[in-house]
Amino acid sequence: MTISSQLWQANLDLVQACLEHPFVQGIAKGTLERKKFAYYVGQDAFFLEAFARAYSASAAKSPDWEGFGIFHDLATGVLAELRLHEDFAATWSVDLRTIQPQAATRRYTDFLLATAWSSDVGITTVAMLPCMRLYAFLGQQLAATGVPDHEYSNWIYTYNSPEFEKLAQQLEALAERYASATTQVHSIYRYAMLCERDFFEAAWMVE
Repeated sequence: MTISSQLWQANLDLVQACLEHPFVQGIAKGTLERKKFAYYVGQDAFFLEAFARAYSASAAKSPDWEGFGIFHDLATGVLAELRLHEDFAATWSVDLRTIQPQAATRRYTDFLLATAWSSDVGITTVAMLPCMRLYAFLGQQLAATGVPDHEYSNWIYTYNSPEFEKLAQQLEALAERYASATTQVHSIYRYAMLCERDFFEAAWMVE
């Protein structure tokens, strides 16, 4: 079993909690309050900027040229995702330039950037894996019986796309290349997955 598969299987409780979370189910059904999604769009754009920086730091630290190139490709994928958020922001009248990160967002981004700057690329890859694999999983699950036509359909299409799945697989391949299944690796992966759950919860709790 691959390292990424081991980590995923060990955290299926949190994966299921994310899938069943009322925020995600609200996206699935098209019933999520617009203000909750607008909050999420702003916070996720801030998060993705940190995610792109973590990829860039990993590229700089990569011990081989192939890894360097893949990390840069992954950073490019994040920039494409940010453009989608800009479209969402325009639709929901969210000014991304004025967004301030809230507590759950800051905990996640501080953790990612601290890991990227202070750890080797294997550890950083593991810290980033939950985001990529979880979102691919959510997109695929929400699209399993067809994507309904509502205002959140593009979100589902994006994370169900073959292009996004390819990015997740590339990151998993980097984990196999650079990481080992240590206690630290398991702890870091779980913390990142907890951050994912808390990110949805923070958006859901917006009044």
